[in-house]
Amino acid sequence: MPGKLNSLFSLIFLSIVTLSCKAQNETKPNIIIIMADDMGYGDLSCYGSTLIDTPNLDKMASEGIKFTDFHANGPVCSPTRAAILTGKYQQRVGIDGVVTAKHHRDKGLAVSEKTFADAIKKAGYATGMFGKWHVGYKKEFNPINQGFDEYIGYVSGNVDYHSHIDQEGYEDWWVGDSIKNEKGYSTDLITEHSVDFIKRHKNEPFLLYIPHEAPHGPFQGRKSAAERYVGWKNGAKQKDKMSDEELNNIYKEMVEVMDEGVGEVMKTLKELSIDKNTIIFFCSDNGASRKVGSNGGLRGYKSTLWEGGHRVSAMAWYPGTIQPNQVSDETVLTMDLFPTIMDLVGAEQPQNLDGVSLKDNLIKGEPLAERDLFWGYAGRKAIRQGDWKLIIRNKSAEPLLYNLKDDIGENNNLAQQHPELVKSLTKKLDAWGDDVYPTTN
Repeated sequence: MPGKLNSLFSLIFLSIVTLSCKAQNETKPNIIIIMADDMGYGDLSCYGSTLIDTPNLDKMASEGIKFTDFHANGPVCSPTRAAILTGKYQQRVGIDGVVTAKHHRDKGLAVSEKTFADAIKKAGYATGMFGKWHVGYKKEFNPINQGFDEYIGYVSGNVDYHSHIDQEGYEDWWVGDSIKNEKGYSTDLITEHSVDFIKRHKNEPFLLYIPHEAPHGPFQGRKSAAERYVGWKNGAKQKDKMSDEELNNIYKEMVEVMDEGVGEVMKTLKELSIDKNTIIFFCSDNGASRKVGSNGGLRGYKSTLWEGGHRVSAMAWYPGTIQPNQVSDETVLTMDLFPTIMDLVGAEQPQNLDGVSLKDNLIKGEPLAERDLFWGYAGRKAIRQGDWKLIIRNKSAEPLLYNLKDDIGENNNLAQQHPELVKSLTKKLDAWGDDVYPTTN
């Protein structure tokens, strides 16, 4: 009898272990998207920087995939954010330029547009966002009304890192859809709220969007004095108030503090034993600005359609699922993250997305299908077809054609040598513009 009981208990124990393992394997992965702001392609040590130390992002890259040909949808903030949220070219949703604090306080991402937060909630996910919104100031455009269960952060393009006042002198630190300022350095607050969200939702699938302010201006470190106050109006450019050395040192600190925050997120996941069930995507919203930051030798900077304006550092980390020490040269846009996360969690995929899923490429190494990719900003347009890239600045300007495989610095215009290719690419650009830009009657 004791022998039979022992066998019965052993069978029950093995059944419990088997069911537990099966449940773990079937658990939906947590999704974290971290976005830097105005950070250049060459601003991380894993992308060649010798001035800025980023051990945590370096660790993410070495334990996952580092992308060498990842691009922001736009060369400035708001367009890229509209694209990542909707999985579409930003022109389709009416946000082709910066939503400014001064001129566009009534403009924003329409609530009729479905974000990745809207979509993943239907799959049973808790959703949180902590950081920069920048696709609408009015309450109706608030993240709480765009699929996020929780939101703490600011809705403008940038705030004072200490007083949290925007460029027009308005208090801009929100909890949900209400202004509720709090003390602290913006980057640290964003990290603290993100870590708290993870801890509170460790036992359920969650999506966490962390769009950092750093290293966008105003250029302030942890110990810098607050410069803005309620009613403040933009005066002399901050860049003109400090030496290049001071500016570079502050910028370095801002990136490194953000990197510390990334480390805190990764450490929390490991301490809670959910790191192997969590995928993190990291990228920047556009290239570095003209006067500070490094675009890694690429031509151009923020607001331009040369590579320095939109090619950004990016990585994907999913311990135990994505193999470590990978470098990907697949051409990817930020709008691809929406369909990718939906594919990863096995949720219903919206049919009207412009982005494509990266899942099989990330996990199985399958190459992406060939496709043409497009950019448009301030009347300028660009198309990428394989290694070829065409930039049209305006109808009267000479077209710019580059072979990026041979000329990543975009120094040699080959338009005159390849007139038929210019004609073909221009025709595709025009067709894309007709498709994505709203028509006016």
